Amino acid sequence: MTQVVTRRAIGCRYHTNSLINQCVHQCVDRGSETCVSIATVVPMITHDVLELLRQEWSDISRSSESRHAWNLVVERHSLPFLSNEVDFSGVLLRLEPRQGLSVEQRSFVIQVLLMEAREKFVHRALLQTLLPGVVSTCRQLKFGRGIIERPSDVLSEAIAMLSDLIGEWAGQSRQYAAPDLLSALRGRLRRWLLKEKELRRRIASDVPETAVSPAVSTLSARLEILGRHVEHRRLVRLTWLRVFANQPLHALADEEGVSVRHLQSELQEFARQHLL
Repeated sequence: MTQVVTRRAIGCRYHTNSLINQCVHQCVDRGSETCVSIATVVPMITHDVLELLRQEWSDISRSSESRHAWNLVVERHSLPFLSNEVDFSGVLLRLEPRQGLSVEQRSFVIQVLLMEAREKFVHRALLQTLLPGVVSTCRQLKFGRGIIERPSDVLSEAIAMLSDLIGEWAGQSRQYAAPDLLSALRGRLRRWLLKEKELRRRIASDVPETAVSPAVSTLSARLEILGRHVEHRRLVRLTWLRVFANQPLHALADEEGVSVRHLQSELQEFARQHLL
């Protein structure tokens, strides 16, 4: 099955340190410890993405940056029920169910975090808070089954989209910020999957099932012509290996020394410019 290519890797609008970028750039399939709070409800293939996010948050949630960002929030908003918290580590723990806050209080905190999400660390904290909702959204869309090969790619794309949404909506006051964000995420993710499905169909139409061999297909002919130009040879070779040799995208990315999502973006742009 030809894996369709996706858009850019997760942006750095909420960039703190770099582990969060690794988790969505690499989308690896190796085994890892289960992310206790989230990963137990998703397919095993998504554990690495979630575990790296959890590890990165564990590293930074008690940092001086975390304390400074939380101090800014409490200076601007009245949150007496969180008066004992000194950083975002404790805040996010209190936002979990059965940690002493009412539904209304949790909703208000999320509303405040979105209002303050122009602060990079607050952006990061809000993203971490909503990860269970991201997983649930991906499950509702069946992780793009039949369209995207690996559930981790859909999860990574969803995280990227949510980060974009937080950046776009930062500063807004929304009483139901969490469900609003996740509803918008579901719509974007669904549209993305439909576009990927159509792109896959269009690419696949260049490889007729009745062809005697790949060499006689229209796509093969186009690749052969493009391969005569030095500047295209690398992507021609990778496209051939992906489409005709059915080599896994992550294996090609490892061979090239780039992230899966970077290679996906390159192949998508190449296909749109020269093959579609």
